[in-house]
Order: sequence, then C-alpha cells, then structure tokens
Amino acid sequence: MHAVSTLQHLPYRGRLAPSPTGLLHIGHACTFWTAYRRAAERKGTLVLRNEDLDPQRSKPEFAQAMLDDLRWLGIRWHEGPDVGGPFAPYEQSQRRPLYLTAWRNLRDGGHIYPCSCSRKDLATSATAPQEDDDEPLYPGRCRSELSEAKTYQSPTGVNWRFLVPEGERVAFDDLRGGSQAFVTGQDFGDFIVWRRDDVPAYHLAVVADDASMGITEIVRGADLLKSTARQLLLIRALELPIPAYYHCDLVCDDSGRRLAKRHDALSMRALREQGRTPEEVLRMCR
Repeated sequence: MHAVSTLQHLPYRGRLAPSPTGLLHIGHACTFWTAYRRAAERKGTLVLRNEDLDPQRSKPEFAQAMLDDLRWLGIRWHEGPDVGGPFAPYEQSQRRPLYLTAWRNLRDGGHIYPCSCSRKDLATSATAPQEDDDEPLYPGRCRSELSEAKTYQSPTGVNWRFLVPEGERVAFDDLRGGSQAFVTGQDFGDFIVWRRDDVPAYHLAVVADDASMGITEIVRGADLLKSTARQLLLIRALELPIPAYYHCDLVCDDSGRRLAKRHDALSMRALREQGRTPEEVLRMCR
C-alpha cells in the first residue's frame, strides 16, 4: 500500500489539534506555528480542534490556557472555539455520534474485533513492549472474536482492535521527511480503536474528525510517523479521502531528549512568566 494524497486539488484546510491534558510547551508551539504558517502561505483555512477525549486528564483550565497561549504566540484560526464555523462542536468529547458511526462501519466491514486482553496479558506477552512511546505489539489472542463482532450493538465494555493485514508495507510520502514505510505485524500490530471505558481511541477519533472537517494537510510531530501508517489503514477501511502529511522535527533539550509534558518541559506559561517574547520563543524552534 502506497498512500498518495487524494485532496491536493482542493483548497487548503489545515488544523491545530492540541490536547488539554497539560500546558502547551515549546515543542507544541513549534508544531502549531508551522501549521499556522503553512496555512497562511497557502491562503488556506485553519481549524482548531480541542482533543479532549481523555476524561481523566483533560481539564478546562488547560483548554483555556491553550487558547491564551496560541493567541499570545500570534496564531489565529478561522474555525474553532470562539470563532465558530460549519463543523462545530470542535471539542472531541462532544463528537461521539461521529465516532460511533465510524465504529459501526468498521464493525460491519469486518475490520475490528472485541478484545478482552488486560494490560497484564500484554505486558507478559513475548512481543511486548516495543518503543517507549508506542503501544505493545499485540500477539493476536482475540482475533478469533472477529466473527462475533457484528453481534455487538455497542462498543461499550471491551477494547476494540483493528485487524491489520499481516506483512503489508504501508508507505506514504511525507512533505518534510520524504518517503516513509512501515510493515504491519513487525512495526505495529492490531491497534485499539475503542477503549473498554467507552472512549474512542486517538486513531479512530482523528481519522473521523479530519475527514469530517475536510482537512487536506495534517501538520504534526515526527513522533507520529508510525501513527500515520495505522491511520492510513483506517482511512482505507472507511473509504475516506487521504490527506497530505507534514511531520515536523521534534524539539529536544540539550541532552537530546524530546520535550514533552511528562518530561516537565518548559511550558508557554513558564516562558511568558520569565518575560520571554513570542519572537524569542519561536526562535527556539529553529
């Protein structure tokens, strides 16, 4: 499978997709600034989507800080919170019907199956774990449940996994990094699309949202390159148009460690309190 964007002929639509699970840090700022500039250079539309699916970690105060920090950086959007537009609501927590439709389509197409494996089951499997930031390579214990999938009227109560084809090379052209390729069953296995606590997983939600909002180019960090391969399989299964992808280099500290919320990285709020200007912050991206 070699994915080529099917949306390049359409007017440019980009998106900002922050998650309100902490304060924005310099890595976020660099990625969002890139997305903003690419949309502006193409005289396109920029959509802001609040990816607040995680009910435990998403906080209203982080969502407000997110808006304040983006504006402080000089980033403006055309659709989203405080602006409106045709695709409201822009909070993922309020877009459940869209995700349920995608789940039903995957179920009816024979692409997903219920999985009862626990975290302990996966932790003790021979193939787990993979990389630090990646989910374990699933050993396929519940694949036999595929035939039972259509008996479920709701995704509630179990994990749902996408059945990846074995040994398929999923390739795509990244607008920054060039040709990329991952092999199913080696680089990643059957991945979760709906969680047992009745929350749609990241991969399903962003694929459904980006298609619904007509996003033609996705700008995000290079740590999500492998996620793109997973999402391309979902896009194919759901028969959705393929956007273009631009994966930004990651911002690292002096030791080469990627800046992230869980690493206590410098936040926009901390930099602002230190008296830094937006120009000084953005120079850190180069």
